[in-house]
Amino acid sequence: MPEDAARPRPWLVLAICCMSMLIVSLDNTILNIALPAIQRDLHTSVSGLQWTVDAYTLVLAALLMLSGSTADRVGRRRTLRAGLAIFTAASLLCGLAPGLGWLVAARILQAVGGSMLNPVAMSIISNTFTDPRQRARAIGVWSGVVGISMAAGPIIGGALVESAGWRSIFWINVPIGLAALFLIGRYVPESRAARPRRVDPVGQALVIVLLLTLTYAIIESPSRGWTSPVVAGSAAAALCALLGLLRYEPRRTDPLIDLRFFRSAPFAGATVIAVATFAGLGGFLFVSSLYLQNVRHLDPLHAGLFMLPMALMALLTAPVSGRMVASRGPRTPLLLAGAALCASAVLQALTYSTHMPTALLVVAYLLFGTGFGLVNAPITNTAVSGMPRSQAGLAAAVASTSRQVGQSLGVAVIGALMAGGVHAGAAGFTDAGRTAWWIIAGCGAAVLVTGTLTSGRWARETARRTARTLAAEDAEGTKETVKA
Repeated sequence: MPEDAARPRPWLVLAICCMSMLIVSLDNTILNIALPAIQRDLHTSVSGLQWTVDAYTLVLAALLMLSGSTADRVGRRRTLRAGLAIFTAASLLCGLAPGLGWLVAARILQAVGGSMLNPVAMSIISNTFTDPRQRARAIGVWSGVVGISMAAGPIIGGALVESAGWRSIFWINVPIGLAALFLIGRYVPESRAARPRRVDPVGQALVIVLLLTLTYAIIESPSRGWTSPVVAGSAAAALCALLGLLRYEPRRTDPLIDLRFFRSAPFAGATVIAVATFAGLGGFLFVSSLYLQNVRHLDPLHAGLFMLPMALMALLTAPVSGRMVASRGPRTPLLLAGAALCASAVLQALTYSTHMPTALLVVAYLLFGTGFGLVNAPITNTAVSGMPRSQAGLAAAVASTSRQVGQSLGVAVIGALMAGGVHAGAAGFTDAGRTAWWIIAGCGAAVLVTGTLTSGRWARETARRTARTLAAEDAEGTKETVKA
């Protein structure tokens, strides 16, 4: 590598890391627009569409923390490049899928690669921008990439599905992935944690069992019923896995989920807010795509154009949120975000119908985009800013895991609700849709309440205490490692 390329360039590193965020976010946004086309082409049910989305988000959520700690141990740049290579190859396989089973399997492989992208890139950014204000601004830019993907995704996805078919939405990842691989190898410096964390296979297995069985029970309950032995057994297995995690992880020296992080009220609050926000987003994208195309009978391109106001507001408000966090802290953007998300969902719950006025739909989408754009920067900044730099990868992975768990649950719950409505025709769909929007409104209210409770003076003091404790314990562990 040339000497000038090896020299760290913070804003160039940020731009390259943002490419990994773009490839994942764009894929997710485009996929939702393509769901009706996939349903028709592969002759699948609503539950099949749920698995197309959740096969990815579940595996991603299950592996994010492992990838974050692995990157801290073996090298963040190396892990990021490996993840991009896997994600790019899996995207090509998704585009070649002859049936639903192949598509779901390729989506799982995509998730394996995707788990190495966002938390690792976030860790690189946290170690590159050491000044708190610069880090907050960088995270604002990073969050803005979500807005860019949401703005570009519906239009790009609609145009691709309309002109080249749904398979092309996966092929678009290939050139972006190859370009990012080249740039990471040339310009992103390698970094590792001072004290590598050991692998936690038991914790990893328990996380996988918890997420898989819980989501399976939710998705399959409409068709099988909650009294079904399979569904009831899955729910029981999820509960046992959760109890096992809570009992086993505190006894580990290097746990997969470091429960000490949750002594910080802002960190715990950011986790809850991430789950609630992305549950709302997952439900929003799932029900809106089906409503616009199956009920209002729009083609994919026009459905994408309908969702553009939401995406544009997310794009515009994300960098504003980053500046607000840098200058005022996370409280103001969190409260505004919760209010906007809740107002959007309540508006749709009260007015939802087959022929809902276009003006009301646009206003609801504008409000949702505003709330979503405001919430990302405070979530991410809170997750990593109070933690020792040596644990930045794990902290960022917990935040990213919360997002994916929330989106999985949102798709599972809202999809299960809509499954019955689809079979009852347009009227049944809109009745189920109203209930879905009340659930999404509850997610917005959770953001508002949690943001209020975990961003005050008491909460900030718990964050400082937690940071001091973690730093001291991490330094002691490093000394013991050096002596050994």
